Amino acid sequence: MAGKADAPLDDMMMAMDVVDTLRHDEELVERELNSGERDARMIERLRQVYAAQGIEVPDRILQEGVESLKQDRFTYTAPKKGLPLLLAYAYVTRMVWSKWLGAAVVIVILATSAWEFGVVQPRERAAIALKQELDQTIPAEIAGLKIQIADLTAEPDALSAADRIAEAGLTAAGNGNAEAARRSVSDLQALESDLAASYEVRIVSRPGTPTGVTRIPEVNPNAQNYYLVVEAVGPDGKVIPRRIVSEENSRGREVTIWGQRVPKATYDEVRADKLEDGIVQDMVIGKKERGKLAIDWSMPVEQGAITQW
Repeated sequence: MAGKADAPLDDMMMAMDVVDTLRHDEELVERELNSGERDARMIERLRQVYAAQGIEVPDRILQEGVESLKQDRFTYTAPKKGLPLLLAYAYVTRMVWSKWLGAAVVIVILATSAWEFGVVQPRERAAIALKQELDQTIPAEIAGLKIQIADLTAEPDALSAADRIAEAGLTAAGNGNAEAARRSVSDLQALESDLAASYEVRIVSRPGTPTGVTRIPEVNPNAQNYYLVVEAVGPDGKVIPRRIVSEENSRGREVTIWGQRVPKATYDEVRADKLEDGIVQDMVIGKKERGKLAIDWSMPVEQGAITQW
């Protein structure tokens, strides 16, 4: 039973060997296939080849081998390129590319998550916070500062300045201009601070610091400006920093002492006072009261100040 079952497989293997022999004997194939009696001659030739090897091959097998050669059986033909071949190749190599695909998917997920949590959500939170600031926080701060300023002063100039700054701030907030709106809040805070402050403007008279200085302005070399070096001293005796805009460069600075421009007569009067005994007797040249913006000067002064000398 086993021999009969194996016979077809043995015959096929033998036929394949016959075809292989024919392919390797190209001279035989070319010569015999071009002759009129090619099949018989090829079979005879094959019989001789196998007989020389001590192998007995039935004519039936030799005939099948010749027919298979003519029909290109047992010949590997590369599949045509196309989607089926691509899918087959992808399936065969799936264990390789699936690892890379999995890694790529993980990277994409991580990158997407990082972008979402690191960029998108913070940006959205910032946008929400900015809208709340412009719609609620800044208008509330402006309204509160206006009330505080109104409680501090009845001066028309101060109230008018507060209204002007507040209107500019609310307009900027409504237009989404956060920088301008915040600047208006800062200006109102500065105005409120100036109104709340009270101090004396005193001439500085101590070693290491000049009491007065002079300047020759660049725009008029034939002129000379005179300044007294002063400071603002609060009721508690502490020096109060003030923001002073220098007339020499138009830059504002917060300083503890500055040069207040005065007429030559005032400068000479203070200079003579100090030359008598090295001490300025009348040190206070102005007072700033709570609720007022302007300083009440007790000596003649001029518009203008400097912050460096």
